[in-house]
Amino acid sequence: MEVENVSVTFGSGATAVEAVKNCSLTLHEGEPIGIVGESGSGKSTLARVMAGLQPPSAGQIRFRGDNVFKGNKSFQSGNRNQVQMVFQDPYGSLNPQLNGLSAVAEAVRIHSKVGKDEAEQKALELLERMGIGKLDALKRPRQLSGGQRQRVSVARALSANPTVLLADEPTSAIDQSAQAQLLKLFLGLLNDGLAIVLVSHDLGVIRYLTKRVYVMKDGVFVESGDTETVFNDPQEDYTKMLLASIPGELGKAARAKLKR
Repeated sequence: MEVENVSVTFGSGATAVEAVKNCSLTLHEGEPIGIVGESGSGKSTLARVMAGLQPPSAGQIRFRGDNVFKGNKSFQSGNRNQVQMVFQDPYGSLNPQLNGLSAVAEAVRIHSKVGKDEAEQKALELLERMGIGKLDALKRPRQLSGGQRQRVSVARALSANPTVLLADEPTSAIDQSAQAQLLKLFLGLLNDGLAIVLVSHDLGVIRYLTKRVYVMKDGVFVESGDTETVFNDPQEDYTKMLLASIPGELGKAARAKLKR
């Protein structure tokens, strides 16, 4: 996937807000990349553009060489199922009237064009892979923990057999134990060849999962590169400030650099 000089502006005239400004990046097959920044930095808006959910005001998104947006529609070339998104709020993104099994089976039927029984069997397999057993699969979202809801959301996204998964703050609404479990699942998906774009303000999560990182501030990429290089030798004061908020030795080193 190629993001080329993408900008997103909401509103017009004096009330216009430039959420994303002239951003470019490349995502290779099977690669994990991170987009990090504070709340309001524009990272979630950019993720929605990459997922085909928000048209850019300027620039292009190409997937396998095809322009994702043609007019007001996205993925007209038939690649819709190849790029899926997991949203920050799993409760808000799941139908409260459907249990986990039905939510995933519905997605399987849409993407795979199979019958009800086959869809439910595949849905159960996906949920079990995410650590959701049959008893929990029959529960509605309000009966599940935050971590379970997020894993149901991941299973639903995987029902399309995507090659790219965009994860928007997937760990922000769940506790640390659930975070560790979800990140372990993501590592397994990467080992299976799935490309993951991880959008987060949590630099610890970004460092754990990604190989390359883009640092975003006020809609602009202010720094990018190999994750370990950026974390160990940040060039921008904004990156240093973000790193300084991390507990432990990495944060301590970043705080020392800020004082220089």
